[in-house]
Amino acid sequence: MKRLLLAAAFLGAMSASVMAIELPPDIVKRGSLKVALVPNYPPMEFRDPATNALSGFDIDLGEAIGRKLGVKIEWTETSFAEFMPSISTGRVDAILSGFTDYASRHEIASFVDYLRSGPKFFVQQSRASEFKDMAALCGKKVGASRRTMFPAEIDKWSQKNCGSNPVQFVGTDGSADARNQLRQGRIDAAVQGNETLPYLMDLEPGTYAPVGDPFATQFTGIALPVKEKALQQAMLEAVDALIADGTYKTLLTKWKLSDNAIEKATINAGQ
Repeated sequence: MKRLLLAAAFLGAMSASVMAIELPPDIVKRGSLKVALVPNYPPMEFRDPATNALSGFDIDLGEAIGRKLGVKIEWTETSFAEFMPSISTGRVDAILSGFTDYASRHEIASFVDYLRSGPKFFVQQSRASEFKDMAALCGKKVGASRRTMFPAEIDKWSQKNCGSNPVQFVGTDGSADARNQLRQGRIDAAVQGNETLPYLMDLEPGTYAPVGDPFATQFTGIALPVKEKALQQAMLEAVDALIADGTYKTLLTKWKLSDNAIEKATINAGQ
């Protein structure tokens, strides 16, 4: 009788676990999740220069999520501009590509947040002595990708800290362009997410120097169709399971992202 009770309890727990990460029927039937990305944001996602294979934290995380859910991840390369249309039209099931969870995106997508991040100023190492603190950035030319919310965050910081000597913002075509303009001396400083800066500093030693701490707090999330509540819950359960079994911590350490860890995934949902 004791063995029967233990077996029943075990089967009940297994059944509950399966139900907790139940996927929508169309995804189960297909056996895969279509996930959009733009592989140009190391260490989150990029193509390995030696093999051209997709690599990065988001790639490893996505594959681990697929294993938890029992489906294959179909990575779909697209452009940043096509992220939200691809979700709203159903061309993909999710976006997993260093995508920041902004309220302005909630009309179309809900987010399962899995990283804490924030914009950070940095300068050329050769000029680091000129920027002993963040106040030295006032009046300077600061570049950042115009496709992000960094311009708004820089303006907010400048208004609060620089008074009549505001930061002169220079919009760039992505973070790589900002770094290029910084190296060329066309701007005095640049802004990038603190989840990527340490990795890039390792790739280009002696090139950049961070200035101060992140000046805003943001969350990176998996974007999902706003009406797909079952998929959102399944993704939340999968990420939390990876946090619980240590996989998440291992991946953070591998990609030098330990400072960006969260304790528990959350759903930040649209209506």
